[in-house]
Amino acid sequence: MKIIIAGAGEVGFHLAKLLSYESQEITLIDINKESLSYANDHLDIRVIRGDVTSIAILKEARINTAELFIAVTSSETTNITACVLAKQLGAKRTIARISNSEFIDQKDEVGFTKFGIDELISPELLAASEIELLLNQYGFNDSYEFEKGALTMLSLRLSRTATFIDKTVREAAQVFPELHFVPIAIQRFGTQYTIIPRGDTQFKEGDKVVFMTSKGGDDELIELSGKIKAEVKNVMILGGSNIGQKTASDLCENKFNVKLIENDKETAFDLADDLPNALVINGDGRNVDLLEEENINEMDAFISVTGNSETNIMSCLVAKSKGVKKTIALVENMDYYQLSHSIGIDTLINKKLLAANNIFRYIRKGKVVAMTKLSNMNAELLEFEVTSKSKITRKRIKDLDFPRSAIIGGVIRDEKGIIPLGDFQVEVGDKVVVCSLPRSISKVEKFFF
Repeated sequence: MKIIIAGAGEVGFHLAKLLSYESQEITLIDINKESLSYANDHLDIRVIRGDVTSIAILKEARINTAELFIAVTSSETTNITACVLAKQLGAKRTIARISNSEFIDQKDEVGFTKFGIDELISPELLAASEIELLLNQYGFNDSYEFEKGALTMLSLRLSRTATFIDKTVREAAQVFPELHFVPIAIQRFGTQYTIIPRGDTQFKEGDKVVFMTSKGGDDELIELSGKIKAEVKNVMILGGSNIGQKTASDLCENKFNVKLIENDKETAFDLADDLPNALVINGDGRNVDLLEEENINEMDAFISVTGNSETNIMSCLVAKSKGVKKTIALVENMDYYQLSHSIGIDTLINKKLLAANNIFRYIRKGKVVAMTKLSNMNAELLEFEVTSKSKITRKRIKDLDFPRSAIIGGVIRDEKGIIPLGDFQVEVGDKVVVCSLPRSISKVEKFFF
């Protein structure tokens, strides 16, 4: 697939890096010579220096042959303009990064597709949504919803109190036959290897296990994992960035008690006007005395989303030491992201990875509705829409020659989530969620052509 990326900043470079691993034909455009030089030295891609809104530059990139044009510069105006031009010059599909969440909320009314923009993404909005979902799924480290919660992916570390420790998947299924969840990926404690579980795979203490759940499965999972489900009501947010403001606004709408700490005085006053239902505090959130004065020990969750990864990590560790049960830190450094469990923070989130996950579904074959990479694990979750041509409809699941390193985690039929067993047969119109290791994705895609 020929893909052109406009913008060699953090999101653009990360996308180019991930897509180049997929053997895609990538062209990266940016006006910044230094950013392009770094990308050219480290990635097997073509780079072009110039203004992404220049028609001449777009033609030099052979925009008329591009199957996907992605504009992810820091300027949403530039991104929108570039996408409109790219579409008019022959690009098949365009995606624009924006920061104004109103554009996404009102995209159907405005009709962005009419003037050439097929999809809008906001890394900040994706991060805020991820934080809210994690707070609603209190006992879990990662979560991802399909079709407004018809199916939900949840991950956790198995403690010694988990009911299914030392049982195989098959044994656990026999003991708890009516449960609404299934394991779809396991990472053994102390390793970087991802296992797609089969019937004889055994659960071990310390495993990071990713489950697919239908409605009610999260409560069952909490009970059997030995964890205690606690309600999150009091939340402290450090950082009044776009993510911090959007998170605080969403949480206030959902009746959370929110305290937001912002170091910049002018920004803090603006936030206080915009967030009448939150308590906005002007101060340095790295100051332990300030955190104690604001009763950090009474918080159910602490979220740090300043522009500095190290500040976010350290403040979350301070919150953890003061008894806060749930901590979430925004990080830009992917090396930190790989170390979330050993660092001691419940969840690290990364805007670049969230944006990449959102865009990745456009390069997959078959009708991919949603897609996400599992946090710190070498596997992908893909949601396919089943058409009349899809080969997966022709046999029961157990009779399909499905790759061993992939698993059908769930099916959505008539807006209802189903955890399918071997005798289940997929039908046209279903949406099927598959977890797969990278080496099997091309084989999985063939079932949905």
